[in-house]
Amino acid sequence: MNGSPNIAEIASLLADPSRAEILISLLDGRFHTASELALLAKIKPQTASFHLSKLSKSKVIKMEKHGRFHYYHLANQEVAQLLESFLTISRPVEIRSFKQNVQTTALCEARTCYDHLAGKLGVGLTESMVKNGYLIKTEEQFEVTESGNLLFSDLGLNLSLLRKKRRSFSRVCLDWSERQHHLAGTLGSALASHFFDNQWITHIPSTRAVKITSKGKASLKRYFDYQL
Repeated sequence: MNGSPNIAEIASLLADPSRAEILISLLDGRFHTASELALLAKIKPQTASFHLSKLSKSKVIKMEKHGRFHYYHLANQEVAQLLESFLTISRPVEIRSFKQNVQTTALCEARTCYDHLAGKLGVGLTESMVKNGYLIKTEEQFEVTESGNLLFSDLGLNLSLLRKKRRSFSRVCLDWSERQHHLAGTLGSALASHFFDNQWITHIPSTRAVKITSKGKASLKRYFDYQL
């Protein structure tokens, strides 16, 4: 051993299809019970509990207990970023049913990438902000312009506070379905939260896909000159 972190341990966690499905399900950024994750991974609750225990011990996920229920969540943004990187280089899933086709299409259209927006929505919105001069894309991040500061201030986002958080402010994130970059970091997270809080988008049950509401379509056109 050379003293380096044990990447083989993490690789072995992802090698199991059920554990991989659990982790991908947690990419929606929300807390889930063991029963919910078992249903999403199509495994028995006892099997899900075994996998969740293993993932918890490896500190890939975290657990909170409320009453008699245990709720699970990805440990941090770094784990989410790792999973997205694996999705980017993985082969597309083989579509075997109409239901699976509908779910996959919804994910590609608009979804959460842990705590920010991805899919056609995330990429298209980011490209629109660059095109309209709100953001300038560099190799690793997006820079907010003067007009961008005005836009985000109009939306009620405190950029000074977001910049002080202990993570990247406006990171470039590669989208696994679009193969283009979208906005991540604290700014991307704040935008997604604003969209949810104002009901511009809503979660689609049992998936990390999201739906743009009528109010959202009008607001995206008004503020970002964007329509999906």
